[in-house]
Amino acid sequence: MIVVIDFGSQYNQLIARRVRENRVYCQIEPPNIDIETIKRLNPDGIILSGGPSSIYGKNSPKTDPAIFDLGIPVLGICYGMQFMVDALGGTVEKAAKREYGFAELEIKKEGKLFDKIGSSTTCWMSHGDSITNLPQGFSTTAATENTPFAAAENVKRNLYGLQFHPEVEHTPKGKQILRNFLFNVCGCKRNWTMKAFAKESIAQIKEAAGDKKVILGLSGGVDSSVTAVLIHQAIGSHLTCIFVDNGLLRLNEAAKLKIVLKQHLKINIRFVNASRLFLDALKGVTDPEKKRKIIGKIFMDVFDAEAKKIKDADFLAQGTLYPDIIESQSAFGGPTSIIKSHHNVGGLPKKMKLKLIEPLKYLFKDEVRVLGKTLGMPEELVWRQPFPGPGLGIRILGDVTPKRLSVLRKVDDILIQEIKAHGYYKKLWQSFAVLLPLKSVGVMGDKRTYENIIAIRAVTSKDAMTADWARLPHKLLAKISNRIINEVNGVNRVAYDISSKPPSTIEWE
Repeated sequence: MIVVIDFGSQYNQLIARRVRENRVYCQIEPPNIDIETIKRLNPDGIILSGGPSSIYGKNSPKTDPAIFDLGIPVLGICYGMQFMVDALGGTVEKAAKREYGFAELEIKKEGKLFDKIGSSTTCWMSHGDSITNLPQGFSTTAATENTPFAAAENVKRNLYGLQFHPEVEHTPKGKQILRNFLFNVCGCKRNWTMKAFAKESIAQIKEAAGDKKVILGLSGGVDSSVTAVLIHQAIGSHLTCIFVDNGLLRLNEAAKLKIVLKQHLKINIRFVNASRLFLDALKGVTDPEKKRKIIGKIFMDVFDAEAKKIKDADFLAQGTLYPDIIESQSAFGGPTSIIKSHHNVGGLPKKMKLKLIEPLKYLFKDEVRVLGKTLGMPEELVWRQPFPGPGLGIRILGDVTPKRLSVLRKVDDILIQEIKAHGYYKKLWQSFAVLLPLKSVGVMGDKRTYENIIAIRAVTSKDAMTADWARLPHKLLAKISNRIINEVNGVNRVAYDISSKPPSTIEWE
């Protein structure tokens, strides 16, 4: 196991992914983690992430320097290296010349970290501060033209630092450098698999829940379905799932899910139709955050009312994933810019008095799919594209009405049919339609029309932290557009969204 101390880097999730790609478990922790917790976690190594702060800044994040005395190998990356140097008596100052982008790295000492790298390699720099003096016991192992201490080590204490970012694709041999740290320095073994994760999670759930009752809000998506199967394998009939139909689902989705979930999961599931409650509360509401909050509150009220019918329940389970947590709150404990409110992040209402079980909270979506396969789940559930908790409520920009929902459902159904028919469903992270709060002039049957505009969104991604718009064939886009305009009354224009994340988000609201 490797612990990553999160100093706020935009790349810290990428560090975790790089470690896990080597079948070594990795967990991200905030800088205020205490030494006793680290000892309990018993990691084979610690990685200090980069970050946007200056080490000499007033509120720069810091962790307990006692980590350097635990005898556990530590790798500092960018700001993480600067923290290490500063904490151990070295000097970090504002650089005379900032270094961003590609740089040629000259290896001065191969050692364990630069094994199989060669005498030089390209690396990716992103720093405005530089190390001007190394702590006692450290020696330089690599340099660039502008950065004399681009890498350093104290072999005796198993401490290593890199001023560049090995985790990004722009550092071609960065993956090898990280592998060297994992296996040459930390002595890790390639034994973390989804089978091992499933076995450990089931054991942990059994230990935590025992013979007590667990309630799960089931949406039919990959996350909640995998969570349901995992918990069911741990505690069997002590799990009860509640499916709330909020009236914002896709065409015939509730009926389809009822069949699939009952047939494949064989789990206690209660279906609640609360469409009227949600649609009445959303009348006239156009602000996206207000929509999310209204939908979230009513969901919890309905869920709470149904949960109270289950006597002596002690736990609530959620299919929260790593990106949900990262996008909704700061990983290192402080307030940050919230991109959007996730429906399954933020804690439980006090009145519920249930303890929380989130067995997937350290996994990325692609890892959850692998876990689903490992648990023997059917393909149609494992490969279901992400669908937001607020459903079509945030894919209808502006007022959410039964009429507009009807239009979007038909459009969405055509889109998914064509995406599947052309073999793109599994290739895409998400593909969906958005109903805009605008109308445009058109001509149909020699008559002027003034109808709705639909935007199509299709993206590729590994974990939703970043995403690129999908280069779908023009022939496919033409087919989708033609069918929508011809088959759905009230639509006369279709646009395709070609923005990536960042700067855009995947969902429009």
